[in-house]
Amino acid sequence: MAPSHFGKQQLFRHLHGFYSWPGGFVENVPTPVNYDLTKNYLDLVVTYTSVILLLSRIEDRKALIGMYNSAHEMIQGSGDPSYARLAQMVLEYDTPLKKLTEEFGPQTKAVSSALLSLHFLFVRRNQSAEQWRSDQLLSLISNSATMLSPASSDVMACEYLSLEVIERWILIGFLLCHGCLSSNPQCLELWKLGLQGSLYISLIRDDALQLHRVTEEFFGRLKGYGKQAADVKECKEHAVAHSGQLHRNRRAFLRNAVRELEALLSHQPGLLGPRALCVFVALSLCRDEVNWLVRHAEHVTKTKTPEDYAGSHIAELLFLMEQLRTLVHRHGPVIQRYHVQYLARFDALLLSDIIQNLTVCPEEESIVMSSFVSTLSSLTLKQLLLFPAVDKKEKFNFSGLCLDWFRLQAYTSVSKAPMQLHESPDVGRVMNLIMFHSKMLDSLEELVVETSDLSAFCFYVRPFEKLFALTMEEPAMLRFTIVFPLVCISPPEELQPGLCNSFLEEIAKQAANCIMDAPSLSPGKLLPKHCASTISKAQNKKAQKQPPKKGEPERDKPGAESQRKDRIVVSNMDKLHQVLSELSLSINHVPSFTVFKHMVTPSEYLSSYLETQSFVWMASYNQATQAIARPSEVLAGLCSYLAFIQSLGQFTCVDSSRIICNVLLQQTQPLDSSGEQTLTTIYTNWYLEVLLRQASTGAIVLSPAMQAFISVPREGKQSFSAEEFSDISKMRALADDNLMLTCKSADNVLKRMTIIGEILSFRSMAQSGLLRWVCSHRCPFLTGPIECPKDFVTPDMDIKVTLSIFELAIAAGIPWHIDPALVTALSNLKTDSSSPEEEYKSACLLLVFVAVSLPLLASDPFSVYSIEMDGYSNNIHCLAKAIIHVSAALFTIHSKNIETHLKEFLLVRGCGQVSFHTAGLCARCTAPKGMLEYLKDPALGAPKSSRGDPCGAQGKLPHLPPHPLSSSASTRGVHVPESSMGSCH
Repeated sequence: MAPSHFGKQQLFRHLHGFYSWPGGFVENVPTPVNYDLTKNYLDLVVTYTSVILLLSRIEDRKALIGMYNSAHEMIQGSGDPSYARLAQMVLEYDTPLKKLTEEFGPQTKAVSSALLSLHFLFVRRNQSAEQWRSDQLLSLISNSATMLSPASSDVMACEYLSLEVIERWILIGFLLCHGCLSSNPQCLELWKLGLQGSLYISLIRDDALQLHRVTEEFFGRLKGYGKQAADVKECKEHAVAHSGQLHRNRRAFLRNAVRELEALLSHQPGLLGPRALCVFVALSLCRDEVNWLVRHAEHVTKTKTPEDYAGSHIAELLFLMEQLRTLVHRHGPVIQRYHVQYLARFDALLLSDIIQNLTVCPEEESIVMSSFVSTLSSLTLKQLLLFPAVDKKEKFNFSGLCLDWFRLQAYTSVSKAPMQLHESPDVGRVMNLIMFHSKMLDSLEELVVETSDLSAFCFYVRPFEKLFALTMEEPAMLRFTIVFPLVCISPPEELQPGLCNSFLEEIAKQAANCIMDAPSLSPGKLLPKHCASTISKAQNKKAQKQPPKKGEPERDKPGAESQRKDRIVVSNMDKLHQVLSELSLSINHVPSFTVFKHMVTPSEYLSSYLETQSFVWMASYNQATQAIARPSEVLAGLCSYLAFIQSLGQFTCVDSSRIICNVLLQQTQPLDSSGEQTLTTIYTNWYLEVLLRQASTGAIVLSPAMQAFISVPREGKQSFSAEEFSDISKMRALADDNLMLTCKSADNVLKRMTIIGEILSFRSMAQSGLLRWVCSHRCPFLTGPIECPKDFVTPDMDIKVTLSIFELAIAAGIPWHIDPALVTALSNLKTDSSSPEEEYKSACLLLVFVAVSLPLLASDPFSVYSIEMDGYSNNIHCLAKAIIHVSAALFTIHSKNIETHLKEFLLVRGCGQVSFHTAGLCARCTAPKGMLEYLKDPALGAPKSSRGDPCGAQGKLPHLPPHPLSSSASTRGVHVPESSMGSCH
């Protein structure tokens, strides 16, 4: 704090002496002649006033100064020597305007003459949009014959001088030196003109001054200033009524004019050489209007015309500013090549002629101006061509020339100086022209920042966010939304990347929502279920039936959205495509940029947002009614989405392959990256809790012939159509989505074994055949290497290696007699207290219990065989698969021979079924063929179990009872009609 305090003390100490010094030169401070001196003088006056006004707003300023002095005394052992002067100054400035007007009283003549030199400039610059349009402001094609002529002006630097700065000079300057308002009509006119333009002026950053109120209150306390106070009130009413619309029309004009200018310069960048001034004038005007809007949008809360302070189209103006800045940066060498020749071949010669024609030119001034000529004459194009890699500031440095010209302005503005600059205005005009041309060589970047600095947005965050929200609601402005993150580049330190991050996240979110909505509108129209209404309508028309009631909405046919009678009429798909195309242009505008040492890539925001999108909504799952979309419909939606992402990658910088991989991989896991359930989890739970649970109750039957689960109609119960969720197309859709299933327990052994068989059968349909079909079509190059280890698996191989090979094979859809998932599930049921021998005995007893219990299934009234479905109504034909796989898993855990135990199971089952088998043949010699297959099947379905038992037990069937009896009965005159059904009671 001490160095800062010392700097302020030095400033305050010398300001009074400085203000009393320029009594000689203030008589002649015309801005067009000595621009640099006048500008710096007025900046100093306004900055000093702003500091004092800000200091007066700090309520605890006395306490802060006292704390500072106490801290200084504690650290240094003594108080600050300047503390008394600082405290006195704070006390004197309790009423800042009164003290400031007293201090600036002697400077009235200097300030007023400097401000009056701005009269012609302010009147010309502060015009309405209609006047700008009639003057063809910023138009290069209005007079094509002069398009290549270099832009020139008597007040070159004043052309791009900020109108906001000029307005602040006028209002604060005349507030301090108000005595000239009653004595000079030109001062009064200029002051009133400034009061009509704005309601608030900026002091520093987001601190604004409501000048009308402050001025009216100040003049109200002064005697003889009633007329000025009335003028302030009148100007305020005029500003409230007209300033908003005036600036709104200006912004509309600038959008069109700058758009035309940017398009022309982009097509012909060579025009940047002679017409560089137009670029900086355009940037300055746009920057002034943007700052005015932001400042007033923050402070003007109550107005009859809120649309004047909304600025829904401000994004386009900001975008055009960014485009002009980019053009200047990209084609900087073009501007430099033009102006280095202009300075050496024109400006140097012109300045030399003017110097020679001067009537009065002292030796010292002559030496300085001669050095100007020699410096400019020494410039060559080789400085650009021979050393292209050298920094611009090393190639060209005109700081010495600028400093000499500033000193010369000061020397020649003193009243007693031999050479008066205002008496030789040509020198000032030419030197101002030279200063501008020199900035095109060594200060091009600084000039761009000076004319287009938008750092005010760092401090007006709330209006900045409101403008962004308005832009996102305007479809025509969506392509310009990227400019809001780009504006965050301007301030080097003050703005953290959080605001830029929030803008990009919102842009990516809206683009991702359009991407998710667009595919969801199209694939559903092509589903086969929607053709039923079309077929029904055609049949009714053919049968000449009455058309449906008017209340029933008619569904549009797929492709109807492409038929147009009037292009003005747009559909939802048109709107989505328009929004998406506009946002894609915005995201793809720049590949990356840097904000406060952070590299920002806009396309990555969209990519990451798409990667984390949830597709659960595609399933249309209703937990209350257990309604869910068919897997084939979800697959169609996913395919449409993936195709849309692939096409999107052609227009934007997003990595479509990475997005697709991450999205699909997330959907194969139980939870996605955000912790939500995936399609895999939802469909797994639905098949287990709904479809397979109803299969265990007999409401749904597995049909091996149709390779699907079939719903069995029951009285009083309306069930869903199971075949719509378990046929080949649905299973392939599940295989494409890689949905996995798990096992659940039942109440008794047979019921549990039946449920296990149903689950394994369903899993076999989803994995073994259909998943293998998907793998062979999607990645055939992997199927062969996965099948190779099958020939090398031997019973003596390590069980861990064997299980890993089995797991790899099953993942690819290749069937094996040992299921690694079932082995793992049963292994987890082992307890530490039980011994391996006891567990092995339990496994053997389980098989014995199942074997002796099988004949009891014949007494079940639902054990009815259906020839069409090739299965039983209670799904007992699934027991074969359950017995084989459970036995293989159990004896794999205990490292026992699977084939031996299956033979023992067949012997036990055969001995317990001989009596039942014989009685059944004698009582019902006309049993259906399917029933005979059931009776002769050692594992409840010989044809099926022979395909599902690779352990070799089926080879022993001819030697195991009751197979000989079944074979004999089946070959002896058993004749059954094709459509007959029977039961084994």
